[in-house]
Amino acid sequence: MKFSDLFKLSIRMFKTRTSRTLLTILGMSVGISAILFLVSLGFGLQKTLLERITTSDSLLTLEINSPKSDSISLDNAALEKIKNIDGVADVSPSFQISSQGYMNELSANFNVLAVRPSYLRLGGYKIIEGNLLDDSAENEIVVSSSVAKVFGKEFSEIIGQEITFDFYVNGIEAGVSENSQNTKKQKIKSETRYKIAGVIEGEDNLVFINAKTLSNFNVQNFNDAKVKCRSDDAMGKVRDEILKSGLLVSSLSDTVKQAEQVFKVIQIILMLFGFIALVVSAIGMFNTMTIAMMERTEEIGIMKSIGASNAAVSLIFIMESTVMGFLGGLGGVFLGLAGGKIFNLGINLIASRLGGESMTLFYSPFWFVAVIIASGALVGFITGIVPARRGSNIDPLDALRYK
Repeated sequence: MKFSDLFKLSIRMFKTRTSRTLLTILGMSVGISAILFLVSLGFGLQKTLLERITTSDSLLTLEINSPKSDSISLDNAALEKIKNIDGVADVSPSFQISSQGYMNELSANFNVLAVRPSYLRLGGYKIIEGNLLDDSAENEIVVSSSVAKVFGKEFSEIIGQEITFDFYVNGIEAGVSENSQNTKKQKIKSETRYKIAGVIEGEDNLVFINAKTLSNFNVQNFNDAKVKCRSDDAMGKVRDEILKSGLLVSSLSDTVKQAEQVFKVIQIILMLFGFIALVVSAIGMFNTMTIAMMERTEEIGIMKSIGASNAAVSLIFIMESTVMGFLGGLGGVFLGLAGGKIFNLGINLIASRLGGESMTLFYSPFWFVAVIIASGALVGFITGIVPARRGSNIDPLDALRYK
């Protein structure tokens, strides 16, 4: 028999037993959609979290801190040594100063971080409103979202506002280390009017200022530094070299890898829940194929009596179950994606009413969707093997006498 003839015989059930066939495909679709829905939720949560805490530069950046020791400090000499390490592309330090900020006759206490513009980019800070620091505008600053709330401003309203500062330092202007026990708090009133250029997410009252505007502060020690490596392979060597000097090293990429491992476990657990629904659907398809084989026993006897081989009979049932599984996979993808969008829309509506921000909770990579559809066809193929073998082994004479 020709393959086209076998295929026509295999899909005849869609005409003769339409309701039963469609219900079987729907059952498979529900099982497939459960897997797609749950695993896409895991992918979506992982993608949303990582996008919020990382940038491409931050994944190649090491954060350097000095230990609590008087013998080791993150000073200019230490930074110069780090710059000369093979594999280092950029070093961006910061130092922190306590301050009193004034805006529109209102004042509040802030922690000011004097940084280079590259510090925010290497640190993976995401802008909510406005722009990050730029060397072309030295008097512009970036504030945390908490600062906007302190002054009772919306993020869009605080952009362009001007702030002046009184800095409280520990002998920095005299070139004395902040770690020295002999330092005294001194107030330095700045005449510079800083313009807010951007807002980043943050619970603390942080203000990021271009370090060039505080060049008169003879800084000896820095709070931390961001060290960008040229490649992912160079990060390990650079880390080892910095650790040899006694400084503390951490990286966002380590946190990302740990988060990815946690999410993989979550995705496996979610997939197992969906797999249970798929097994139930597969049992239903197996039952449908078994009934279909028994109903067509006399037909099998006729085909065999006119020369149909056992392989041809088996192929009819296997193709039928595979087509049903493939259609179930397509239906499952549609139901899973639609269910995810509806659920995500509902969550975002609730979040917006409660003052939160919208986000995408579901993400389905193309390869995963393709695997899901192929899995549906595979499950259909497997469930059709036993009925196909039983049908092909029927004796033609017994089949013709079957009622």
